[in-house]
Amino acid sequence: MTWVVRAVAAAAVLVVAWVCLTAWPAVVHGHPAYAVLLVLTVLVAVLVAALSGRRREPSVWRTVGRGLLVLLSVAWIAGIAWLRPYVAQEPALAALQSDAAVTVDEYPTQIVLTPTAGAGTTGLVFEPGALVDPRAYAAVLRPVAAAGHLVVIVKQPLGIAFLSLGTFARIRDAYPAVTSWVVGGHSLGGTVAAMEADAHDSDTIAPVRGLLFYASYPAGDISGTLTATVLSISASLDGLATPDKVAASRADLPPSAHFVVVDGAVHSSFGDYGEQKGDGTPTIPHDEARTQISAATVSFVNRVG
Repeated sequence: MTWVVRAVAAAAVLVVAWVCLTAWPAVVHGHPAYAVLLVLTVLVAVLVAALSGRRREPSVWRTVGRGLLVLLSVAWIAGIAWLRPYVAQEPALAALQSDAAVTVDEYPTQIVLTPTAGAGTTGLVFEPGALVDPRAYAAVLRPVAAAGHLVVIVKQPLGIAFLSLGTFARIRDAYPAVTSWVVGGHSLGGTVAAMEADAHDSDTIAPVRGLLFYASYPAGDISGTLTATVLSISASLDGLATPDKVAASRADLPPSAHFVVVDGAVHSSFGDYGEQKGDGTPTIPHDEARTQISAATVSFVNRVG
């Protein structure tokens, strides 16, 4: 059992090393929760390996307990590996640079794109897709800021949108000059955005006026409760949020919801983070898909504002 414990501890260190070697930029620029888990994993693994050689009286219960801890440790290591984020690529990284039109500020829990000339009264809060580096959406959303609207990209704990529920209210409180909001998101992020929109579209102060889906749909029927304007942008070759799933979501949204399909695009066309397992194969250039998505987004936020 001692060697089993040490092998599991070594596996934990190797998995953390793999994550850091292959996704270090996303770890550093993501929500700090994942980085904290990686550090804790290494510290506990080293401590367990160091203590595993201590001699103790043999006991059935002690052996069973150690076996259970080994199984829990294996599950923990698998979880750490599964949480490895997709790393942002160009041109998203270049879009994070401030210039004469847009000022970009990065914080531990969000990325803020502000029109240099000053933001208007409409803002966009955007939830990334599951495990996607938040920076990956900078290029597709930067035109919204260039059009005069504040844009806040949320850094979700562990890259899971459900763990960022309630973030919209905190962001709204931080920007009192914005009097109407659009909340949006990609994939799982869009599902959470729908929950935030449904909860805040009737607020008397700075309500949610628009809900934006990127290859996404709500978790349940909000057709009778949501008052915000809805835009769903999807991809014709999406292997995850498939056209059939998006079409089925019409019944869960208000009849006024507008649907835009980008022909030839896929699930990963909505951000710059590379290919995604289970996705389709695009038939149009990534830049072309991004241009169409950005144009539809800017038009929508302008209209809501």
